[in-house]
Amino acid sequence: MANKNKQDNVEREYIINLRREILKVPRYRRTPKAVKAIKQFIAKHMRVEDRDLRKIKLDRWLNHELWHRGIQNPPTKIKVKVKKEGENIIAKLAEIPEILKFRIARDEKLKESAEKIKKAKKLVSQEKVEEKPEDKTEEKVEEKEKEAAVKETEIKHADLQAKEQKHVEKMKPAKTPKIQRKALQK
Repeated sequence: MANKNKQDNVEREYIINLRREILKVPRYRRTPKAVKAIKQFIAKHMRVEDRDLRKIKLDRWLNHELWHRGIQNPPTKIKVKVKKEGENIIAKLAEIPEILKFRIARDEKLKESAEKIKKAKKLVSQEKVEEKPEDKTEEKVEEKEKEAAVKETEIKHADLQAKEQKHVEKMKPAKTPKIQRKALQK
């Protein structure tokens, strides 16, 4: 029993050489082969039962790192941190590049803002449910309705601003031709 508990939560780091495996397949199949090779390597070294590759999950950012140069040119070596949790095994990047750190931080920020908006919407909907016009005078009910409407418009405004910001980030200013520049100067 003691041995099983020790093996349940094992964490290791590996540097996996993928070059030998990816050169066995045509260029247009290299990154999928790299993913399979990583899973096979982990299954072998983490002693997965029957070497079942379905029990091995690759982290989102590890997958991004494998695919960011396309299907034909995956990295030839990759450093992976592997953690065994019961039957499942999770593989993550051991060293996260600066670009991915920025993207991870941006994703976390977007999640937090989405959670704030959801909480605000729940509060507004709960206030509507809790209000009973029979218990209060008409003036108080009208005030509450106005406050709820203001909160809803603030939430909608925040949603629109978030969408606009995403759109602006996606759009890069295009270079204007000389003819348009001259028209703008006049």
